Amino acid sequence: MQLFNLTAEEREQLLPSGQASYIQSRTGWAKTYLKKAGLVSQPKRAFIQITDRGRAVLSQNPDRIDGKFLHQFEEFKGFISRSGERQEVDVVQMLPVGSQTPEETIEQGFIALRSQLADELLDQIKRCSSYFFERLVVDVIVAMGYGGTQRDAARATQRSNDGGIDGIIKQDRLGLDTIYIQAKKWEGSVHRPEIQKFAGALQGVRARKGIFITTSAFSEGAREYVASIDSKIVLIDGAELTQLMIDHGIGVNPHQIYEIKRLDSDYFADF
Repeated sequence: MQLFNLTAEEREQLLPSGQASYIQSRTGWAKTYLKKAGLVSQPKRAFIQITDRGRAVLSQNPDRIDGKFLHQFEEFKGFISRSGERQEVDVVQMLPVGSQTPEETIEQGFIALRSQLADELLDQIKRCSSYFFERLVVDVIVAMGYGGTQRDAARATQRSNDGGIDGIIKQDRLGLDTIYIQAKKWEGSVHRPEIQKFAGALQGVRARKGIFITTSAFSEGAREYVASIDSKIVLIDGAELTQLMIDHGIGVNPHQIYEIKRLDSDYFADF
């Protein structure tokens, strides 16, 4: 890593899943492909050794060693054929010929699918009634661990007509503290005056915690106002709401599950 002059931030940058760093992922796949091509060997755990073929390749001073370059070796082509023999896709096209490893490709695809789902969710929410939206908000909050039981949380959707407060929900199962909710279906941005009204409503009931949830977005002035007051008000816009719904399984169902397994080195520790 010192050879490439990577900064500490670059060395620690994680994949979107947070399970590994880019360096770990790319180094691991580079080792795998070089080994399959016969350019390096692994005589024992945590040791990598260049082979005679690897030295011969280096002596040619190639401009780039990537998946396309390695495809000249029969062992590597055999590995690729075995990887794709049960699939209709060309696995060679999925190799990290450029700057991405298979994990990165999968994760980027996952992010794209998640983004598409979030857009679909938000469109669907905007077509729902205001009453259904309030129910949805409660479902999300309960799924996050707030609100006690679902029956307790249901009371939050009862219209209180209490000066900008749409409902009240327990912060914990014992009801030691409460959170006041404002849930609004909006098209345009929510500006500071609306948040000020909500903050005033909280003061009217001697509350210090609230959640303002909207299907749209919050203006910069609204966010600056929340940061400047004593009351703790959390702003959740439409984009964040859909992410919470996906994370906690509200309004979505699993479609396909892919399980990626790795070698259990501990199992072979005494080998």
